[in-house]
Amino acid sequence: MSKNKKLVIIVLALVTIIASLAGWSLLRQQSDTNTLELFGNIDIRQVSLAFNGSERVAEMRVQEGDRVEAGQILATLDTRTLMLQITQAQARIDVQEQVLLRLKNGTRPEEVAQARAEVASAQADADLAAQLLKRLQEVEKTTDEAISQQDLDNARSRRQVAKAQLKNRKKALKLAVIGPRKEDIAQAEAQLNVSKAELALLKHQLSLAELRAPINAVVRSRLLEPGDMASPQRPVYALAITDPKWVRAYVTEVDLGRIKPGMGARVTTDSHPDQPIRGYVGYISSVAEFTPKIVQTEELRTSLVYEVRIFVEDAEDRLRLGMPATVRISLESQRDAAGAAQ
Repeated sequence: MSKNKKLVIIVLALVTIIASLAGWSLLRQQSDTNTLELFGNIDIRQVSLAFNGSERVAEMRVQEGDRVEAGQILATLDTRTLMLQITQAQARIDVQEQVLLRLKNGTRPEEVAQARAEVASAQADADLAAQLLKRLQEVEKTTDEAISQQDLDNARSRRQVAKAQLKNRKKALKLAVIGPRKEDIAQAEAQLNVSKAELALLKHQLSLAELRAPINAVVRSRLLEPGDMASPQRPVYALAITDPKWVRAYVTEVDLGRIKPGMGARVTTDSHPDQPIRGYVGYISSVAEFTPKIVQTEELRTSLVYEVRIFVEDAEDRLRLGMPATVRISLESQRDAAGAAQ
C-alpha cells in the first residue's frame, strides 16, 4: 500500500473520531440543558411520644424497627391507683343521686302525718297550760285561798313554753307540706354534676394511660422500659413517619428560575442506581442560605443556594433518613408548556 493511501486512511479515521467526539459533546450538552441534576439527602418527619401523666410504665409492646399503625397501642402505664379513684368517684355519685332523688320526691305522706300529730300534741300541751293558769287565776280572785306568786309564774312560763312549741310544730308541718326548696334541689344537682365531671376526668386520664401511635410510622427508638417512671417530659418512643419522604437538595440562583413546584423528578441512590424513584418538586425556599457541608460539588461550596424539597413515592421503602440521593429534574416539560402558552 502506498504512503498516500495510508495518509488518507489516517486522516479519515481522525475526522471520524473528531466528529464522533463533537456529536457526543453536543448530545451531552443538550442532555445537560434538558435535565437539572441536584444532590441531596433523604429527609423524613419524626415524632417523640410521651405519656401525659406520671406513673410507672407497665408494658412496652413494640421494638425498634417495628411498623406501627395509627391508633395502635404502643405502651401502657400502671392504672391501679386510677381504678381506685374511679371506684371512689362512682360511689360518691351514687350517694349524691340518692340525695337528689329524695329532694325531688319531697316529703313522704308518713312524715306529713307525723308532723300533724306533733302539732296536735303541742296544741294539747298549750291548751292544758292555758287552763291551768286560768284556774289558778280564778281561784285567787274568787276564794280566800292563798296562791303563791311562784305557782302563778310557773303556770305562765309553762303556757309560754307550750305556745312556743306549738308554733314550732306548726312551722315544721308547713315545711313538710311544702317540701324541699328549689335552691336545695339545684345545689344537689350541681354537686352531682361536679362529681360526674370528676369521674369523666379520671376516665380520660385512664385512657391516656395507653400510649397510641398518632400515624403510620416505624419505631426508631425505644427510650423507656417497664418499671421506669414516665412523665410528660420523658419520651417513650421516637417514631419515623414513612409518608411523606423527600430529598432535601439545594439549587443555585442561576437554576432557580428553571424549576417550579409540581415538576416531575427521578431520584436515585448509590444502593439502587438503576432503579429511579418517581418524585416531584414540592417546595422551593424563598430565602437564600449558605451551601451546607453535605453538598459535595466544589463549585457550590461557597455559593448562596435555595433549599428544594423533592417529595418521592417510596412504595418499597428503600429510602432511609440521611441517605445521599441524586435528583434529576426534566426541564423539557416546562419548555413545552411555555411554548404552548405563547
